[in-house]
Amino acid sequence: MDCAQQLSQEVPERRSAAAARAVATAAVLARHAARFARRAHREDRGVAGANELRRAFEELGPTYVKLAQLIASSPGLFPEVLAEEFRACLDEVPPVSFDDIVGVVTADLGGHPDLLFRSFERKPLASASIAQVHSAELADGTEVVVKVQRPGIAPRLRADLAILGRIARLLERTSTRGRMANPVAVVEDFAATLAQELNFVTEARHMELFEANLRAFGANGKVRVPAVHWPLTTPRVLTMERIHGYKIDDLAHLGTTGWDLADALKQAVRAWMEGALQHGFFHGDVHAGNLMLDTHGDVVFLDFGICGSLDDATRTVIRTGLPALLVDKDFQAVATAIYEMGAVLKPADLEQSARDIAHIVEPILGRPLSEISYGQVLIDIVRIGTRYEVRLPRELVLVAKQLLYFERYAKLMAPDWTILDDPDLIGFLFEGVQASD
Repeated sequence: MDCAQQLSQEVPERRSAAAARAVATAAVLARHAARFARRAHREDRGVAGANELRRAFEELGPTYVKLAQLIASSPGLFPEVLAEEFRACLDEVPPVSFDDIVGVVTADLGGHPDLLFRSFERKPLASASIAQVHSAELADGTEVVVKVQRPGIAPRLRADLAILGRIARLLERTSTRGRMANPVAVVEDFAATLAQELNFVTEARHMELFEANLRAFGANGKVRVPAVHWPLTTPRVLTMERIHGYKIDDLAHLGTTGWDLADALKQAVRAWMEGALQHGFFHGDVHAGNLMLDTHGDVVFLDFGICGSLDDATRTVIRTGLPALLVDKDFQAVATAIYEMGAVLKPADLEQSARDIAHIVEPILGRPLSEISYGQVLIDIVRIGTRYEVRLPRELVLVAKQLLYFERYAKLMAPDWTILDDPDLIGFLFEGVQASD
């Protein structure tokens, strides 16, 4: 069979599969919409609607669970009732069979795992919607973990993204509220994030870029990234150094080590902030499963499937807008920064924006600097931008999300320390102020 004949058969097959997926998606959404209609007269409509949508997304599988997690982890961009409900979406699924894992490894690496590794554990360490992870040993005895993509996941995600794209375009054309929420851009950003997660070579390069940035300065000796084993890495298989240690919030174990946990957290925050505001590249998902202390007490950043980049202009706006807000209380300067940072959908009303900013953040600014949540301030700025139909960069939401993670860890590990009180971090946050050596 020549290539033209093969393509002529594959295209209708793909279209047929996409059509079947669209029908199945519509059926699931319709069923949960009917359940919502029955609940709406006796329950809070917002809570009931968010609950049914979460249930529908979980039933629809990996793409929608990932979208739910994006919504839950993007404070300020979506209704709080929806974000709160979607926080219950867990990316934990039953593992695929070992035969399926063997199939992917053999196709991508050219041999059975038993031939490529000294040992390869049949039972996975973890199983998620995109991939699952197995422990293994290289021929020289080096311990590694092997992240293997679930077979057939990419076509499924592409079909789902096409459906979401059509829904987003419909919402943007037919609803003023939908246009303000910018669903097309949300889906486009989501698709870009999934594309990163589906290409393990991209993730491996992100790991090495973050590691190289750490070494660009002398203050990150206690922070590292697992080493990539490139001969056994492809877009669907990622082989890397295995890390033994504890999650950063596992105080039950960390509390017995005698390590300086407050200092370890400071090292992690400094490294992350240096990446975001000096190099312009940062880890975009520092939940506790992705941030560890190894057996030496060093900080290890894991899982670089989601990363963010800040261009020079955005970094400058953040580093000049923050002192304007926190020090000078120049709300019009902050409003100007918001409009400069985003794409404006309607004419700017700087005076009204400044008044809104003052109304929202003045109660926060009345507290001591040590009690101010920088992450919460950024979230409030995102909310104001949405109100005035300013499409702020997705990366700003990612930054806010990571800062909220770090602030939560600080309450556990270093309750007397805050980001805005640390002289080693001020230089990253305020333009013109140098961090100490």
